[in-house]
Amino acid sequence: MRSSEPGTTGRRRVGRPSQLSQEAIIEAAQRIVDEEGDGSLSMRRLARELSITPMALYHHVRDRDQLLRLLLETKARNLPRPPMPDDPRERLTAAAQLLYDVLAECPFLGEILASEDLMTASCLWVIEAVLEAALACGFTLEEAVGLYRAIAHYTGGELLIRLTRERHLAHLDHPPYRARALAALQPQTHPRLCALADHWPALTSRDTHRAGLQALLEGFFQSPDRSGPQAPAAPA
Repeated sequence: MRSSEPGTTGRRRVGRPSQLSQEAIIEAAQRIVDEEGDGSLSMRRLARELSITPMALYHHVRDRDQLLRLLLETKARNLPRPPMPDDPRERLTAAAQLLYDVLAECPFLGEILASEDLMTASCLWVIEAVLEAALACGFTLEEAVGLYRAIAHYTGGELLIRLTRERHLAHLDHPPYRARALAALQPQTHPRLCALADHWPALTSRDTHRAGLQALLEGFFQSPDRSGPQAPAAPA
């Protein structure tokens, strides 16, 4: 543990709280996630951070899943609720973007996406906003649920790939294998990839979520199978 005496830098270790509270537990857990990554967050590690026994911690938090739920709950509760546009389509895009903003704040994203047990009440207003906007666009409630699922899967996939790439690259001390593999290709067999080899990292690391989101939504509006208001037929 690094020193926190005057004139030094480093994280201050939290001493044994006079009265352990859920707020103190969440603050300590968030500190561990921010400084060491969510992979380091365990009940034993958290108890050590708070200078208490794991048994004392279990009186306040049941398990790691509940701890993650509390972290997500805190982030979602503190997320500003921006005013929604009046235009239904713009409102749907804005609501879908809110889902991205909430999930982007969670380094333990993979566990949230893989578990039905990590959703929190404070996040439900985001889902409600997506459903309401979809209904305002003329989708049925059933179609709105399908639209939400598509948005959630696309958004979660985008963020999970980005997070995984960033974590992987942060620990590399040499060019990644993909860069070396592209550099070794021959134009006779892979002309397109050879032409893109020098530009591939920049092209594949761009944040294209918004453009992809709009394309996804446009696909739903253009689907011939959806019900709802249709454009008036042209006069004969």
